[in-house]
Amino acid sequence: MAKKEETSMVETFKEFNDDKHIDKTTMISVLEESFRNVLAKMFGSDENFVVIMNPDKGDCEIYQNLEVVADGEVENPSMQIGLTEARAIDAECQIGEEVTKEIVFEKFGRRAILTLRQTLASKILDLQKDAIYNKFKAMEGEIVTGDIYQVWKREVLVLDEDHNELILPKDEQIPSDRYRKGESLRAVIKEVQNINNNPKVIISRTSPEFLRRLFEQEVPEIHDGLIVIKAIARIPGERAKIAVESYDDRIDPVGACVGVKGSRIHGIVRELRNENIDVINYTSNIDLFIRRALSPAKISSVRINEEEKYAEVMLRPEEVSLAIGKGGLNIKLATMLTGYQIDVYRYTDDSDDIYLDEFNDEIDGWVIEALKNIGLTTAKSVLSTPREQIIEKADLEEDTVNYVFDVLRAEFED
Repeated sequence: MAKKEETSMVETFKEFNDDKHIDKTTMISVLEESFRNVLAKMFGSDENFVVIMNPDKGDCEIYQNLEVVADGEVENPSMQIGLTEARAIDAECQIGEEVTKEIVFEKFGRRAILTLRQTLASKILDLQKDAIYNKFKAMEGEIVTGDIYQVWKREVLVLDEDHNELILPKDEQIPSDRYRKGESLRAVIKEVQNINNNPKVIISRTSPEFLRRLFEQEVPEIHDGLIVIKAIARIPGERAKIAVESYDDRIDPVGACVGVKGSRIHGIVRELRNENIDVINYTSNIDLFIRRALSPAKISSVRINEEEKYAEVMLRPEEVSLAIGKGGLNIKLATMLTGYQIDVYRYTDDSDDIYLDEFNDEIDGWVIEALKNIGLTTAKSVLSTPREQIIEKADLEEDTVNYVFDVLRAEFED
């Protein structure tokens, strides 16, 4: 009976290992610790016990080391043994020596066996919880796929392929999402909580990280590191902007992300319930970055306050609605993407202003392009900008800037 009980415990643990992928060394350690806990409860200590697990044979051996004392002088049966009883184990032993007695587990009785099973079950459960927490903690920020198991008002329960529970809260759901039991669902692991040793895996479909991971899956150049996503702004289910940069001059980052006839981005748009996605080229030139972030609007000029992260954008009246966008989405996303608070202004008196392209017979084309790249597209926008700022932002020589100012001023003085 003893051997059957021990074998049952080992087999149970082996099955647990097969199902939960717990390594063999950890399993044996937990099983030995469970035996020792029972021994300590029964004998007051497990210090003089040797527990040997034999996973290959599927059994366990327990030995107790006892000090040999004279018959009738045994004061602590858990630590001592009389000479006569000791010589039944080792005929040549003497008083003061130690003998090793094999413990037959069946003599502990059914209560001890039940205690052992309960202790092992508790430790296995803790081990399982730790394994789940560590597994998913290392996966934070990665996409996971699962099947919808239950839909509640405030959250959705999803089971992955190993039947681990994933929670999708209401505020992490795309507003237009519709969930049905049994359907497959993709989301990003946002957070793994571990309150009172009860792991809880929170997933999200609204996180910018979900959009980042989807692009990594759909665009090989991003996965391989040839294209880098520099910034993401999302209003889930409505619209998103993503800024990308290529580390290979031969690769057009925007074209690679969109794909031929939109083949790459269409799959992402469908996954996000037709969320409109704008892909733009990233630049460290904040003036140009703001202009690109506000596309499709064409900006006349930009004034930057770098200390306060603030930008004033000047536009022709017909461009203002494009910059703001439906419901203010375009300017809100541009603010999120660039990190600058952006305010747009109309030109109220530009009837006598002149576009820089009109001066190409007096000012070199490359100079005009340098000015336009920092958002200065008209004569008045240049004249209203400090020379030092133009020299720094457009990377032009002081003499060149002075010449431009002289040409533009002469036009208005005439």
